[in-house]
Amino acid sequence: MFGSLKQVTCIVGVSLSLALAGCQSTTPDQNLTYWTPQSQVAKDFVSYVNEVTDPKSEKFIPKEDRIAVFDMDGTLVGETYPSYFDWVMFTHKVLRDPNYKAPAYMKKFANQLEEGWKNGKLPKDAEKIHAKYSFESFKGMTIDEVQAYAREFMKTDAKGFNNLKRGDAYFRPMISLVKYLEKKDFTIYIVSGTERNIVRVLLENVLDVPSDRIIGSDGVIKATGQGNKDGLDYVYQPDDKLIYTGELITKNVKMNKVPIIAREIGKVPVLSFGNSSGDLSMSQYITNNKKYESRAYILLGDDSQREHGSEAKVQKLKKYCEEHGFYTISMKDDFATVYGDDVTLQK
Repeated sequence: MFGSLKQVTCIVGVSLSLALAGCQSTTPDQNLTYWTPQSQVAKDFVSYVNEVTDPKSEKFIPKEDRIAVFDMDGTLVGETYPSYFDWVMFTHKVLRDPNYKAPAYMKKFANQLEEGWKNGKLPKDAEKIHAKYSFESFKGMTIDEVQAYAREFMKTDAKGFNNLKRGDAYFRPMISLVKYLEKKDFTIYIVSGTERNIVRVLLENVLDVPSDRIIGSDGVIKATGQGNKDGLDYVYQPDDKLIYTGELITKNVKMNKVPIIAREIGKVPVLSFGNSSGDLSMSQYITNNKKYESRAYILLGDDSQREHGSEAKVQKLKKYCEEHGFYTISMKDDFATVYGDDVTLQK
């Protein structure tokens, strides 16, 4: 799991559980590692960062405005083992956890979801239904209990890969990039569709992003003694604990990311990193920043040798990015490694 990754440290200070041969910089900056020598997007990115952090540059961005937002699933961590971490954890809990008695309608959906991963045809409105049922499955659990459950699931094997646990399935080049930006005095926010407290667990001991800079999907949380009383009519008691009610507030994807960024950050970031259509609204919001030269980057899952990616499947997304002025990162061409050289696909 991520919490066990402090044993080996590379140049960038990223904690690794699997030693990687040749842990050296391949790009114009010694702090940006795991990118191929020919990666033009990496070279261009380093030039951009050097320029906006140079006080003598016309494009200089003060420290207080150097804000970068990162999606998590598919951008920082894998999402093909065989799907998003929280989706796979949900089906595990509903279908295989003997301690959880899921209702029949939830089991039916979980089976449909797993079948969808196999045949490439997810159930209609899968994203919305999963968000609703996922929080319902947390009903009565405390925040600590949900996080403990996620930590245990992180220890399981990443399906479809050899030598990889779900808790170790982060993209090393992207973690390096986050560390690089931190050294350049950028403030990092994680803006994920996964439940907020699960995101905090997935990234602990991997990134130094404070918990208050982690934004995710949210559900209603109340005191154990609160019952049906509104928060305005109840006072937290000495023996109270906070528990999930099972109700969804917001699924933090697509357009929902934009007002949430505005509300929680209070400024328009200057950098955005995502990997799918769920990040396009966030990308446009960042590039609409007229005060500074802002950039949006989309990671293309086009690597079919080290990841379960497909060049054909990302062509539509790549075209959209080109039309809207977003930069693209090719996992196949720009990453010197994905998870580490000893991680291979199960074929």
